[in-house]
Amino acid sequence: MSTHSATGAIDHHTDHTTTTGIPNKKLFMWAFLASDCMFFGTLISTHLVYRLHPTPNGPDIKKLFSIDLTLFATFVLLVSSLFVALAVNASQKGRVKSVRQLLLGTIVFGLMFLSCQVFEYGNFLHEGLTLSSSMFGTTFYTLTGTHGCHVAIGVLWLTLMYIRTFKPADERPWVLRSLGHLVVFAAVAVTCIITLVSTAHTVEEHGFTAGALAHAAQHNIVPIAIALVGFGILTWLGRTHKAVDFGQANAIDIESLGLYWHFIDIVWIVIFTVVYLLEFL
Repeated sequence: MSTHSATGAIDHHTDHTTTTGIPNKKLFMWAFLASDCMFFGTLISTHLVYRLHPTPNGPDIKKLFSIDLTLFATFVLLVSSLFVALAVNASQKGRVKSVRQLLLGTIVFGLMFLSCQVFEYGNFLHEGLTLSSSMFGTTFYTLTGTHGCHVAIGVLWLTLMYIRTFKPADERPWVLRSLGHLVVFAAVAVTCIITLVSTAHTVEEHGFTAGALAHAAQHNIVPIAIALVGFGILTWLGRTHKAVDFGQANAIDIESLGLYWHFIDIVWIVIFTVVYLLEFL
């Protein structure tokens, strides 16, 4: 399926290298992550400082937080990190089909994490915790919102990388097909998030019962229909038996993506500790 042999070794000679012997793409990613680390360090430090000076008559954070939901979101993000690591390994061995499956798995888990964050924000806003209601709200939304934006960018990058694996080895046009692929992906992602958040609200109100799930399905019949049609189109667009211009030489691209995704996972672990767990100590 790939035009490259699967030797299992990483060949960085297909990429320009610096005097350090590290590929430029990888070196650039490390430099970006170093700057992003300082950026998140500033946001986390700000939250910790202002946490010691709460706004008078501010909300009771312990009552607002749902530690079970946050633990589930953390678990989802950690599993997605495993999928990315496996995708890097598969790309180094030229296993394009495995790379696609693992990238799709990471995308699904990334969307699940974003759904959890949207659900949590909706509850907090309903309880009166806004960006301007208290100092905690300001630092909380700024920190977690910035991280959420990083996850969304990562999901977009994963999607683009998935589409890139279908580039034909010959000169057949594929740009329009790729744009269609991206549009369908966007529609599926939005409708899935809407359905998951709405279902979570229904289950929260009526419990995890067959009746509650049926009510959620009936209430979200349009998003569900769009998602199902979208999945069908994605399956059709993903059918290819011809050689593709993606293989072992592209392992550095997956590796750079993996570095970014692992970074936002590590940042979330820090956020989960200093923002959520610290409130219960």
